[in-house]
Amino acid sequence: MKNASTFLFFVALTLVVSCQNETTSPSERAPIKTPRDSIIVEEDAGFFENYESTNRGIWQKPDLILDLLGDLSNKTVADIGAGTGFLTRRMIPKAKKVIAIDIEENFINYLDSIRVNALAVEYRDRLETRLARPDNPQLRPGEADVVIIVNTYMYIENRVEYLRILREGMAEKGRLLIIDFKKKNTPVGPPSEVRTPLYQVERELKLAGFKNIQTNDAALDYQYIVLGMR
Repeated sequence: MKNASTFLFFVALTLVVSCQNETTSPSERAPIKTPRDSIIVEEDAGFFENYESTNRGIWQKPDLILDLLGDLSNKTVADIGAGTGFLTRRMIPKAKKVIAIDIEENFINYLDSIRVNALAVEYRDRLETRLARPDNPQLRPGEADVVIIVNTYMYIENRVEYLRILREGMAEKGRLLIIDFKKKNTPVGPPSEVRTPLYQVERELKLAGFKNIQTNDAALDYQYIVLGMR
């Protein structure tokens, strides 16, 4: 790791998570409370129950992911492969703006309905949805300060070219966070044969021109974390 402060943070993060894992298994831990409850109008709080597995709030550790992103108060964040907005909804109270990007129109329509029917009024202007193409995230030049790709990287084709296009949509010194499943058998996630190994993600980021690439495959139970800079 080239950045000493980031390296120390990752070490501390791994130690904390390891201590948690020694005392409880993933199935025993209590569900993680998230900012979702404070940004959704109370009468619509059950709107998402059919779309989101409670267990994901345990094994994916969204609070840990948000901590990795740092201060987002003046940042525009692009969530590529946003789906039903598991992380989008959690970033809205923290970010200046969240662009929820997906190639599936039904997810875009769903997130649009969330903005109108479920988000508290003061947060609605912070969410923008955007229908993308499989080969292009449809970001304008320099638009995103932070980009996250969670549970989606393995499904992107021609990834190096995609990353080069993505890089142009990021601000100078913009940060990219990739989280995806380790290439081994895990209780959750897609079949191991379709997963992308960590070393390949690192190589593809370098080929696409990303710098200061750091990785951690211990902080999450079933997934690795990759950070890169434009």
